[in-house]
Amino acid sequence: MGKGPKNKYSGLKVLIMGLGLHGGGAEAARYLAREGAELTVTDLRDEKTLAPSLEKLQGIGAVRYVLGRHDMADFERADMVIKNPGVRPDSPFLRAAKRVETDISLFLAGCPARLIAVTGSKGKSSAASALDWALGEARKGGFLPGRTFLGGNITRSPLVFLEDLEPGDDVVLELSSWQLGDLGEKTRPGGEALLKPRAAVVTAIMADHQDRYGSMEDYVADKRIIAAGQGPEDVLVAPDDPWGRSFIRKGRPLVYAEEPLPEGTAGGWLTGKDGPGLARLTRETPPVEVVPPRLLLPGYHQKKNLLAAALALLDLGLPPETIREALGAFRGMEHRLEFFHEAGGIRFYNDTAATIPEAAEAAAEAFDPPPVLIAGGADKALDFAPLVRAAARVKALVLLAGTGTDRLRPLLDQAGLVYRGPFNSLEEALRSSLEGAGPGDRVILSPGCASFGMFLNEFDRGRRWKEAVRRLCGAG
Repeated sequence: MGKGPKNKYSGLKVLIMGLGLHGGGAEAARYLAREGAELTVTDLRDEKTLAPSLEKLQGIGAVRYVLGRHDMADFERADMVIKNPGVRPDSPFLRAAKRVETDISLFLAGCPARLIAVTGSKGKSSAASALDWALGEARKGGFLPGRTFLGGNITRSPLVFLEDLEPGDDVVLELSSWQLGDLGEKTRPGGEALLKPRAAVVTAIMADHQDRYGSMEDYVADKRIIAAGQGPEDVLVAPDDPWGRSFIRKGRPLVYAEEPLPEGTAGGWLTGKDGPGLARLTRETPPVEVVPPRLLLPGYHQKKNLLAAALALLDLGLPPETIREALGAFRGMEHRLEFFHEAGGIRFYNDTAATIPEAAEAAAEAFDPPPVLIAGGADKALDFAPLVRAAARVKALVLLAGTGTDRLRPLLDQAGLVYRGPFNSLEEALRSSLEGAGPGDRVILSPGCASFGMFLNEFDRGRRWKEAVRRLCGAG
């Protein structure tokens, strides 16, 4: 069981603002109901849209629902408001609240386990999942006590497992810029930072969410909160580039790169697409192999993500050979270059989490021969040049409709690149992608855009893509 006092929220009037569909709002409600809080749930979306989350709340006791709107009086009456990460921090409703928390801050306040936190623009889910996998494999081998848990932005609220945690356990927490921004400078009663990870891992920093942030600096400033509370005993793993180095403020830095690091630099580097990943914990120690030359995951960018995970694992005390063997057996995760179906010799991949153009470009470059790429969707005020470069090398480009696609098409036309669509459904895009595709080809959904409008979120897009392929392409 968790180590915090029982029913510490008993009698508090708590308002859940933004039930959402990723689980954070629902799990906060379940946790707080167990802790004795008086709950109200409010969301701008209606009951039909929120049905999956509302179903999770059945049986937790009396909950008052205000759906399709927010009432200012609810915020003024509440002792505490639980904010969904998607709600902008400058909301006038939040300004009326006495106290604002999130499912992540509730979790951190009661977490007794060692914490490994991961953020970045792209690759954070892969790195977090690889950390979870490798720590689990190390425990199977008897190198560590306790258990490993994975949660956060990866669509699993850590409140799910808070009550099961013990001091000997590890928690890998994936954190978005929005979640980190919500934590801000929150501290424990004694003044220590609420977020103080033993290892903080930063994956590639690229332009993202510029429809919400005023600049890249504002966006990265929220991400830097991941390391702000670290002390000299903690480790920070970050890319050896200007944005990555901007995270180095406290703790012990380990940087990583695609090229060998200068002599005397602690960190890791790759030795080419067909070579291993090497690492050294201190300036004086010789490098050791921590990432094998060949992985089960496609794409050079994934090898870099696993190198970041390997550096954290090495600092946490895992032997290099244990890290290398575990990462060599890691198969990746759902929605990230996920191979899920084969029919007629054509292999189908789900990369719906590629919500920025650079991610779609990396997916296109991960395969040889060039794949059929399904891309496009909603706009996030990003630079589409990487997606245009991707279009120049793929076998065929099929576009989904959306505001981002509307911006992309003139750039493709200007470059003289051919595309099909835009289509208003995944089924139409799939049928078009199969024209001219044959045995040995790969068809990849890697949108490079957000999912708003046509889908509930990017994970809904990925699930519906897999359903469409299995339905239209038959048994694999």
